[in-house]
Amino acid sequence: MENKLTKKYGLFTAICMVVGIVIGSGIFFKTEAVLSTTGGNVLTGVLGLLVVGAIMLICSYAFSLLAQKYEKVNGIVDYAEMALGEKFAYYVGWFMTLIYTPAITSVLAWLSARYTCVLIGKFENPVTGPECMIIAGLFLAGGYALNALSPILAGKFQVSGTVIKLIPLCLMAVVGTILGLTNGQLADNFTGAAAAAQGVTISTGFDFGGLMMAVVALAFAYEGWIIATSINAELKDSKKNLPIALTVGGIIVVAVYVLYYLGICGAIPVTELLASSLGSQQAFINIFGNLFGTLLTVFIIISCLCTMNGLMLGCVRGMYSFAIRGRGPKAETFSQVDKTTNMPHNSAIVGLLVCFVWLVYFYGANLTTPWFGPFCFDSSELPIITLYALYIPIFLTMMKDKTQPFFKRIIVPVAASLCSLFMVGAAIYSHGIAKYQAAVAAGEPFTFPALFYLIVFAVVIFFGWLFDGKRRNK
Repeated sequence: MENKLTKKYGLFTAICMVVGIVIGSGIFFKTEAVLSTTGGNVLTGVLGLLVVGAIMLICSYAFSLLAQKYEKVNGIVDYAEMALGEKFAYYVGWFMTLIYTPAITSVLAWLSARYTCVLIGKFENPVTGPECMIIAGLFLAGGYALNALSPILAGKFQVSGTVIKLIPLCLMAVVGTILGLTNGQLADNFTGAAAAAQGVTISTGFDFGGLMMAVVALAFAYEGWIIATSINAELKDSKKNLPIALTVGGIIVVAVYVLYYLGICGAIPVTELLASSLGSQQAFINIFGNLFGTLLTVFIIISCLCTMNGLMLGCVRGMYSFAIRGRGPKAETFSQVDKTTNMPHNSAIVGLLVCFVWLVYFYGANLTTPWFGPFCFDSSELPIITLYALYIPIFLTMMKDKTQPFFKRIIVPVAASLCSLFMVGAAIYSHGIAKYQAAVAAGEPFTFPALFYLIVFAVVIFFGWLFDGKRRNK
């Protein structure tokens, strides 16, 4: 055993990791969710895509500036250490390892299994049935095996999967938009004219409340890019290539998302999108026929698995990222790197187990009769409250670097901090205030899921303090 990861990834692989990790299933099924939260307001949906995309680009650009100067073993943990020291870096790494990355990874495994069950079409309940959860567990185990035992193969899968998932998105973006402009469907969806002709009233114009809801709904579709920084110790010429990958990859994601959304709205009336959770699939059928509608499910499965693979990349390196600094439980065990695979296998095993824990939580929290009472929250969206909050001190520390010009030293970190505050506020509004108002209007009880998520976060951080070997050895 040794304790050092070698350089094994190039620039193209890094760009594909950014694009592949971010573009997963979210954009395929969040179109209907965004329109639902905005009352069918297509304009607000576009603004939501642009706002969250801009936030991702601003924050990733800020991190790209840090990537030009700092390189150790795991991007976000390295930058946290630079900002407020080793202890803060440890808690950031602990949060990423035990909450953020495995929570989202488990959701992607479930989504991959869900679409697989739909494709097979032989299960009574393809969404929450036991078959779906078993397949999700198998996908997690497969992602672990690919990343922990053959990281080079995992990188190649990420590249090929990224190319494959872009095919349906680009097709719909181009064909759907042109068709919608030609037949007037796109304009009708923006103005609500077609819906009005059917006797249905949809929201039009700017809607701030709807925008806030759309931002949080789309956060899942844009999340994961920060995981790409976890390979900085394994990326060739990392100080040059990681900033390029974050910037170029982010621009590709925003462009694809906005054009795909316009393509969908050009292919199908917004009333049909609101009426079904499979409206996007129907849009593909309208343009390309039934065969492509089925093939779309295959593309979505590949897309989900590619994203899950990229997220698992972060999971398997989680414990290693702070163990190599001598922090956490059994640091000497989790900092070991296998000589044959050049991967931290002990860290990888813990990463897989935590993913399974979050998969069970996700299953139990979304049952008709949930298992966890008031502690049932959306594990794909709420972790952004604490993720973006943890970014802020990192960004503000950049202002101390007087070697940088005014734009990079002041404008960029202030803009990134404001973006982070906006995301925190949007998440609290969507999962707190808005849900409370909806519950009161419906005369239903309300438990404030954002608060109960923060309680879980506090408990996890407390255990991080409890098991910190370096603290106990002082």
